[in-house]
Amino acid sequence: MTVEAGRTSGPSFAVAFGGGGARGLAHIHAIQALDELGIKPVAIAGSSIGAIMGAGMAAGMTGAEIEHYARSILSRRAEVVGRMWSARPETLAAMVGGLRVTQFSIERILHAFLPHRIPKHFGELGIPLQVTGTDYYGHHVAVFTEGDLRFALAASAAIPAVFSPVTRDGRTYIDGGIYNPVPFDLLHGKADIVIAVDVVGAPQQAAGRKPTSIDLMFGATQLLMQSIIAHKLQRCPPDILLRPSVSKFRVLDFLKIDTLMSETASIKDELKRAVEAAVKAKAAA
Repeated sequence: MTVEAGRTSGPSFAVAFGGGGARGLAHIHAIQALDELGIKPVAIAGSSIGAIMGAGMAAGMTGAEIEHYARSILSRRAEVVGRMWSARPETLAAMVGGLRVTQFSIERILHAFLPHRIPKHFGELGIPLQVTGTDYYGHHVAVFTEGDLRFALAASAAIPAVFSPVTRDGRTYIDGGIYNPVPFDLLHGKADIVIAVDVVGAPQQAAGRKPTSIDLMFGATQLLMQSIIAHKLQRCPPDILLRPSVSKFRVLDFLKIDTLMSETASIKDELKRAVEAAVKAKAAA
């Protein structure tokens, strides 16, 4: 079982893409690495931005196509502003006092920003996809695998204090990363080798600057998510775990795509080496 000439023979692969807002742009490098190795996962799971990236891959988009699409929007501030304006609240009452991010519906945001290649229904995907959400009043993780894909992605990406929660059939959903930041546990038994990409990050101290209340809120959430990941790693670790250096970036730093992509590019080669080692280990087992 080897990986050579951009082609994979041997074990099957599954990939879990974690949540982290703009930090999840680093997932693109992982997708590109798998493309270059000729690896098509047999299953994908994702939380929040990871669910969106996973949906793109499951829909047949290459890493290069995802990067091109992301840069075509996020590298141009005017394009981002225009799409945000198109996703503004529908009623004047909702806009009284001025627009705030928390007034925006994540469903409208995704409608404005998602590529057309991502379909409306799970059944149109080429690779099975599991999307996590958090049932706020039900106090449990929800895993979406069929039906309305756009709804599932919105539920998974409804970051508290950033977007309004998503409601459907009497249930209220928020960010899937709250309960399952990197859902590699959903993939055990579905492939020979499970890859997980963690972009949650952790609070970083800035010289001469005290954290604001917003910094503390998001930083505390990162710490809680990392404790969940650490617990899962003890119980059911993936075969490959990638943690790109994303902690310096904030959850809404999408306009910093050029810097973020440049500073996380090394994970492409890191994943390739890890895949080579995992394939050899499986062959020797």
